[in-house]
Amino acid sequence: MHSGFAALRNELPMNCRREFPQFTPTEAAHRDSVRIQQIWQDCRDTFGASGPWLFGAFSMADSMYAPVVSRFQSYGVSVEATGRKYMETVLGHPALQEWMAAAREETEVLEAEEINEGGTN
Repeated sequence: MHSGFAALRNELPMNCRREFPQFTPTEAAHRDSVRIQQIWQDCRDTFGASGPWLFGAFSMADSMYAPVVSRFQSYGVSVEATGRKYMETVLGHPALQEWMAAAREETEVLEAEEINEGGTN
């Protein structure tokens, strides 16, 4: 996950304190989001009967995709039904909720990582 999806990571910086409902990704970031949703769909289709996580039970894969889920939520990325249900599972995990609450209380702002409402730094 960390070495891939560069357009998504670059265009949608992690920001737990703001939402960008009018954000429009470039075609490259859109392709990344579509590919991620395909991966989620494939995992859920194959392993979904054994639980709500990518591989049924919670795993490191879910930990690695938690920042992606956060980005999709913050930037209002359109997500199909299976992906939306997976996102709800991730967003509902107590550890992620604690992490997000702590992030919202953070006061330091890294201006280079902030984007404006139009989607640019």
